[in-house]
Amino acid sequence: MLKGKEIILGISGSISAYKSAEIVSKLTKLSAKVICVMTKEATHFITPLTLQTLSKNRVYTDLFSTDFSETHISLAEIANVILIAPATANIISKLSHGAADDLLTTISLATKAPIIIAPAMNEGMWQNPILQENVAKLKRQGFHFVEPEIGHLACGKEGKGRLADVSRIIKEVEFVLARKELNGKHVLITSGPTQEPIDRVRYISNRSTGRMGFSLAEAAERRGAKVTLISGPTLLPSPDVSADIIFVDTCQEMRKEVMSHFDKCDIFISCAAVADYRPKNPVATKIKKEKTNLFIELERNPDILKEVGKIKGDKILVGFSADEEDLIERACQKLREKNLDMIVANPIEKGFGHDTNKCTLIKRQGDIIDLPLMSKREVAERMLDEIVKIVRSFNNS
Repeated sequence: MLKGKEIILGISGSISAYKSAEIVSKLTKLSAKVICVMTKEATHFITPLTLQTLSKNRVYTDLFSTDFSETHISLAEIANVILIAPATANIISKLSHGAADDLLTTISLATKAPIIIAPAMNEGMWQNPILQENVAKLKRQGFHFVEPEIGHLACGKEGKGRLADVSRIIKEVEFVLARKELNGKHVLITSGPTQEPIDRVRYISNRSTGRMGFSLAEAAERRGAKVTLISGPTLLPSPDVSADIIFVDTCQEMRKEVMSHFDKCDIFISCAAVADYRPKNPVATKIKKEKTNLFIELERNPDILKEVGKIKGDKILVGFSADEEDLIERACQKLREKNLDMIVANPIEKGFGHDTNKCTLIKRQGDIIDLPLMSKREVAERMLDEIVKIVRSFNNS
């Protein structure tokens, strides 16, 4: 994915600058061409010679050390992406206000390439409302952020502010440079659990976190799709997308939203863990605790995916199947019964309620693709790889 890509790595004055050596090393191993641009402050933490040796390219440190009229424009034009890692509060604030007082900020303002920012700073600085306003402003302008992590900071404290793991930063570069294979496509995604009320305070639900659906929404948008996300209740922050996000509670609410948006979509990914049953007679007030046992009569919820399968037309339908036994056989049965183009079979103990998943992709044509244990973000990318192939096969048929 990164072969032949021109990546400008901007390094600002943080103690985490030493990690830029690892970033350069990993990017070059992926066959990218890395050109380092350092602020004056960054040179106090790592030498230009180190980065030049690793990148095998000249390292730029001064706006006026070369031909000013050519350097900042030529670097801005050749870049496929600009990655600023680490990014200090100072560089973030300058970019958010359009300041260009050094080579790195000048290139960043002159480029049309996407810009990825990986902040690193003291927790207090990261949480400062002014800094967060600057971050939010840059996000609205289309800048990509790799959020800092919680860990041991240079000040000796524990908190959020440590530079993200290098593997996360590399993965974001790969995601940003992904081809826009879904341009012009509308992807409708359901996500998370549903909550079926028993009384005013209690409900029936499951352990779904919504992470898989949110990852799919982000990945589909990166590939150029217009995304509509219908999500059940979740504790996750909203995904970093410009997608239309609709929050619902119950299966019936989710069904209503799916049906109202289904006609406009090209691809429907049913990722939500919808409750199969709901209490038949939910109580409007809180049920008081009694000495006798409480019996709740349940009734079936509608099968949203099976319902849209009957009106599928030329749309692409993708579903999920979580099970404990006969995983592949049951998934294949659901694939046929619900008129799907692909189904994701995942064992409950590997994916349900976890940040990772080990699943199998099964396609209508009979292809079975076993995936290793990986993050749900990575699963989303692999799923979309296969969905893109289905789109192309539809276009060629």
